[in-house]
Amino acid sequence: MISFPRILAFALLSILAGCHSEQPSFQSTDITGAEFGKSFALTDHNGKRRSLEDFRGQVVVMFFGFTHCPDVCPTTLAELAGAVRKLGPAGEKVQVLLVTIDPERDTPELLAKYVTAFNPKFLALRGNADETARVAKEFKVIYQKVAGQRPENYAMAHSAGSYIFDRQGRLRLYVGYGRGADVFAHDIDLLLKQP
Repeated sequence: MISFPRILAFALLSILAGCHSEQPSFQSTDITGAEFGKSFALTDHNGKRRSLEDFRGQVVVMFFGFTHCPDVCPTTLAELAGAVRKLGPAGEKVQVLLVTIDPERDTPELLAKYVTAFNPKFLALRGNADETARVAKEFKVIYQKVAGQRPENYAMAHSAGSYIFDRQGRLRLYVGYGRGADVFAHDIDLLLKQP
């Protein structure tokens, strides 16, 4: 004979399992409800002023970097290009944005060649030094110029990670550097399936 406590325990486990199955199972860090990363206003590599509202209806992946970056930025762009390919036709509903932290060297022409080499639909955003600092602060991104052997050979140390917004323009996920195309594709697919 099954006791009442066992029936109660089974019922509670069933309820918890049911609740859990309704929650998205993201592989990256869920930051839904974060009090930062709510907006930006920068110019894309085509000269068009852009804000988050321009991309409503799409999942937006945004990260901060620069064209002279030796490793983090090209790796992230390659992972994102791979993720978009893995999504197939649904990849058309994804917008990748690279925000340059090096507007001194990253001209619109250079940015256009750089990001579109990974995917023709990818966009780069830039602002002047003040605009860049303001957007970086809004997204809690840290960056700093690091002197090289010659003045023009400086590097930029910066936070490495990507932010993902859902189709309503809400910041939902943070993806740490090097997680790979499969993690991006999995989590973007979940967001695309949400209303």
